[in-house]
Amino acid sequence: MLVIIIIAVLVVLVIAIAAIYNGLVRLNQQANEAWSDITVQLKRRYDLIPNLVNTVKGYASHEKTVFEDVTNARANAIKANGVEETSKAENQFQQTMKSLFAVAENYPDLKATENFQQLQAELTDTEDKIQASRRFYNGIVRDFNSRRRTFPTNLFASMLHFNKDKEFFNVDESEAQEVSEPVKVNF
Repeated sequence: MLVIIIIAVLVVLVIAIAAIYNGLVRLNQQANEAWSDITVQLKRRYDLIPNLVNTVKGYASHEKTVFEDVTNARANAIKANGVEETSKAENQFQQTMKSLFAVAENYPDLKATENFQQLQAELTDTEDKIQASRRFYNGIVRDFNSRRRTFPTNLFASMLHFNKDKEFFNVDESEAQEVSEPVKVNF
């Protein structure tokens, strides 16, 4: 009788560990997929920026430092690897884009061009997708980190090679207040 109880406990324990492992693997894969979605949207935005810079440059050629700053920030953001590095590069990129938008505000003829309006619409759409992807990713990361830290998963997570929390994709605190409302691109 004791042997049957021990075997039953071991079977339940193996099933529980397998369920914990499978749950962590699933959340890990979802986080990787969500991060991939973010990088796709960021690449789309980075691909739009040269067209936007060239369009604005035609009207405001004397704003050379703004264009160089945007180009450098874009290059740094493209080269960024991992959540933390990408997050920092994105914050820098957002600041330089604000400068570009400020320059464009000074040129009413620029705002009226069809090409510029199309770029503005695409950029706004992409920004919305980036924010949605960021929220989805951070939700998955929250779920993964919570699952990894809660009992009984926390007893087995390290043993199953899930030793670290995943990083959230955050914006700077100074940006957080500005980002709390939808991004508005007005030219």
